[in-house]
Amino acid sequence: MESSRGPPRVKNKAAAPIQISAEQLLREAVDRQDEKLKAPTQRFADMEELHEFQGRKRKEFEDYVRRNRINMNNWMRYAQWELEQKEFRRARSIFERALDVDSTSVALWIRYCEAEMRNRNINHARNVFDRAVTILPRVDKLWYKYVYMEETLGNIEGARSVFERWMQWEPEEAAWSAYIKLEKRHGEFEKARAIFERFTVVHPEPKNWIKWAKFEEENGTSDLVRDVFGTAVETLGDEFMDEKLFMAYARFEAKLKEFERARAIYKFALDRMPRSKAATLHKAFTQFEKQYGDRDGIEDVILSKRRVHYEEQIKENPKNYDAWIDFARLEEASGNTDRVRDVYERAIAQIPPTQEKRHWRRYIYLWLFYAIFEETVSRDVERTRQIYTECIKLLPHKRFTFAKVWLMAAHFELRQNALPKARKLLGQAIGMCPKDKLFKGYIELEMKLFEFGRCRTLYAKYIEFNGANTSTWIKFAELERGLDDLARARAIFELAVDEPLLDMPELLWKAYIDFEEGEAEYDRTRALYKRLLEKTDHVKVWTSWAQFELSVPDADAPPPEDDAPPSPTAIARARAVFDAAHTRLKERELKEERVALLAAWKSFEDEVGTPDDRARIEKQMPRKVKKRRKLDDDSFEEYVDYVFPADDQSAANMARLLANAARWKKEKEAQAQAQGQTAEE
Repeated sequence: MESSRGPPRVKNKAAAPIQISAEQLLREAVDRQDEKLKAPTQRFADMEELHEFQGRKRKEFEDYVRRNRINMNNWMRYAQWELEQKEFRRARSIFERALDVDSTSVALWIRYCEAEMRNRNINHARNVFDRAVTILPRVDKLWYKYVYMEETLGNIEGARSVFERWMQWEPEEAAWSAYIKLEKRHGEFEKARAIFERFTVVHPEPKNWIKWAKFEEENGTSDLVRDVFGTAVETLGDEFMDEKLFMAYARFEAKLKEFERARAIYKFALDRMPRSKAATLHKAFTQFEKQYGDRDGIEDVILSKRRVHYEEQIKENPKNYDAWIDFARLEEASGNTDRVRDVYERAIAQIPPTQEKRHWRRYIYLWLFYAIFEETVSRDVERTRQIYTECIKLLPHKRFTFAKVWLMAAHFELRQNALPKARKLLGQAIGMCPKDKLFKGYIELEMKLFEFGRCRTLYAKYIEFNGANTSTWIKFAELERGLDDLARARAIFELAVDEPLLDMPELLWKAYIDFEEGEAEYDRTRALYKRLLEKTDHVKVWTSWAQFELSVPDADAPPPEDDAPPSPTAIARARAVFDAAHTRLKERELKEERVALLAAWKSFEDEVGTPDDRARIEKQMPRKVKKRRKLDDDSFEEYVDYVFPADDQSAANMARLLANAARWKKEKEAQAQAQGQTAEE
């Protein structure tokens, strides 16, 4: 019975004491080869035996090529064997038979040509190369082999003629470079220059022009280099312009210490190339200016860089008025007046597409900045006036206008000592498109000129235009007060408070009260407070009245000093105002207002009251109570209510009276019932 055993197990996995490398194994295998196993060298006794051997080999090769005619390796091995047998005619015949099978096999043509060259059959090789390049003119390897053979043989004219035949097919750039190198190796620089000229016509890439310029730099003159670069710029044009060409041109000029020429080249390129294609050129120009230029030159580089950036933004969106403004600011910083005007003229030509004011808000600033530039920088007064005139004509005043334009135009005329023109402009503006800003600006102008009669007329027209504007009434009254015409000022205030549609009537009443108080008309001030409280019960009005009474001096007393405490009479008057306010608010059940009033009253008593007065107010202060109320959707919410002690006491008294009345009613009913029972008995 056989026992099944598994694979042998390795008990010791440690490294062997003697290590053998793969190289050593291979060396020993070669050294220990048996000589008897090597292929024997075949020897022939006579020519008959050799011919018999050659016949057998030929038959084998013929069988191979017959079975697989399209396999060129069989043909090439066959021809190589014939070449080894020194049978050149037979080998040539085999190559020709193979070419009849596949005349486009590049490897076969090359093997054929190399065989002829190796055996020094030069004319045969030329014939084969001529046939090869005629059949396969687009295979560069054949042309290279052909040229190499001719140059190796010293037949430079032959090599040149081969290159000329090749160049007629307009091959790749490497072929032209090889032709140029051939001429350079033999010192034919004029011919190389002519080849470069043809080369750049066939392949007008910027790098090829740069190669030509380097050739002229090494072998020609600086004028020839400049001619090459100039021709390249003209040939490529703006469409195929490349930054590498200009960088090479500028570096060449800088090498010759022609820094102004180099700077002009950089600027020429940066003005014509888009920013996306000139990033490296900008860096090179900046580096050039840092190395060879001054501060103005570096700033000019930065300006040109920003100029290209703004041109791209404007090209993308001509209605980007912010970009136009920034562009104009940039040109103003450069100090070139013609450039600034050109930018502004191009900008104001971009009229907004619709007659909506929101589209014109940024556009109108282009006109204003243009006018300011012409007035302050160019000092061209007539041009500035023309800008303002054209801007005013352009605006659709029936739909909207810009008061800033009218006011700036008027101030410009005023600066030119043409006051009638300024007034005419503002009058025209108010007549065509009246606005608050126009009235305010016109009035401010006349105020500075101390033409108060005109100011009164303008205020009257302003109020006719917009009588609801509280600030207009107040400023009109302040004007009359400043002229010491109190009757006019008071009449204006009276007209204003009777106006039914004021935008902020509280400011008007405050101004009227302050006016009367400032003129020490205390009775009129009290009357105004009373008239105002007929219209509103606002806590601030009551508090202001109380503070006013506190500051009013007594009738017979001398004027108090600034730090003197208020008199008892003034305190009593102020307390009476607080008391009346509390009563009024309590009657109208305005709890929030009562709380605010009591807080102000408490502050008043803490400042000027006695301890009894403070205690009396403290007793009236409410307490907060949380309550719940039902909403429309049957849900409840909590809110804070105020409970006043006085109201609690009144409610308690009322509840006690109601309870006594109910008890009295029950007693009466009981007595009546007892009397009825007695009558029945």
